[in-house]
Amino acid sequence: MWVIQAFRFELDPNATQRRALAQHVGAARFAYNWGLERVFKALEEGRKIPTSVDLHRAWNEWKRENAPWWQEVSKCAPQEAFRDLERAVKGWRAGRARKPRFKRKKLTPDNGARLTGAIRVHPQHIQLPRIGQVRSKEPTDKLLRLLEAGKARIRSATLSREADRWYVSLACEVERPDPEPKEGEPVGVDLGLNAFAVLSDGTRFEAPKPLGKLEKRLKRLSKKLSRKQKGSNNHRKASLALARLHRRIANIRKDFLHKLSTGLARTKPVLVLEDLSAKALMRSRLSRSVADAGWGSFRRMLEYKAKWYGSQVIVAPRDFPSTRLCSSCGYLAPKMPLHVRVYRCPACGLEMDRDWNAALNLRAYGLAHLTGPTGRPR
Repeated sequence: MWVIQAFRFELDPNATQRRALAQHVGAARFAYNWGLERVFKALEEGRKIPTSVDLHRAWNEWKRENAPWWQEVSKCAPQEAFRDLERAVKGWRAGRARKPRFKRKKLTPDNGARLTGAIRVHPQHIQLPRIGQVRSKEPTDKLLRLLEAGKARIRSATLSREADRWYVSLACEVERPDPEPKEGEPVGVDLGLNAFAVLSDGTRFEAPKPLGKLEKRLKRLSKKLSRKQKGSNNHRKASLALARLHRRIANIRKDFLHKLSTGLARTKPVLVLEDLSAKALMRSRLSRSVADAGWGSFRRMLEYKAKWYGSQVIVAPRDFPSTRLCSSCGYLAPKMPLHVRVYRCPACGLEMDRDWNAALNLRAYGLAHLTGPTGRPR
């Protein structure tokens, strides 16, 4: 089967290439904001929202007189930015996403540039349009073998910067062997804040919680940055130190989520999760802990890796009372506050960890889902 898989490499550009990478990211950001301004203007005047094709056609006319730097960057950077803008506007209009916002020049996770066209992979080098061959800090042998064997095709390259490091993510169509479906009973996976995941077989996975562990250092560096004069060399150094710490926190979390999702997808035939409302919890006092957990990223990783390894992911609906339901007799308890960590059933006398009880209920939901009607209690 053919799947979309990204290969991410850290780059080792020279001074000229660093300038070129920054120009492409800046051009993509400028074009996105340029297009978004025209989208908002069209909405105010009651006109049709311009598509990415309309914006690119208008951009080609506008740039010759107002953007003399357009010849220094690949045409793909603004073109792909307009396509991203069109998807963002459609998601907003359909109610699936928030209203698009203007991108700041300050480094943010969504500031990047996507390139298409003449993208090549060489040993220890990656060739990008208009930028040329950029040295990679990481070996490219694995992807190079797939490309030479005809088992992979490069679709695009996304440039990004984290603190003082540059990265390129190559989105590829990769041919993977068709997985053999696994046989076995479902495994309930209850996600939480006390323990990141508790399985119905009693296994617990503790989250690294990098944001909580490095919170004091994060506050110290933030305070240090606020005391520096903007535009000074000391302000630049303090900003870089803070960005490096944010990168470290994100990498620790990402490494844990990738390892756990890969292990579960490879070993468990059916995984049952609950449809958690992380967006609603982000508006509560638990917002910092929820952001540190990364439930949304974990579910996304688990779903696409399950397809790779022949597993199945079942998502229980948001109104399924996995925490309040007794896994032994089915008694439905009233709402339980978060500080109550032990589930006690007044009907049958069951006492057990609330997360393990929820995981057992998710497993029962998975069994009912596979065999017939769910019949979930209300």
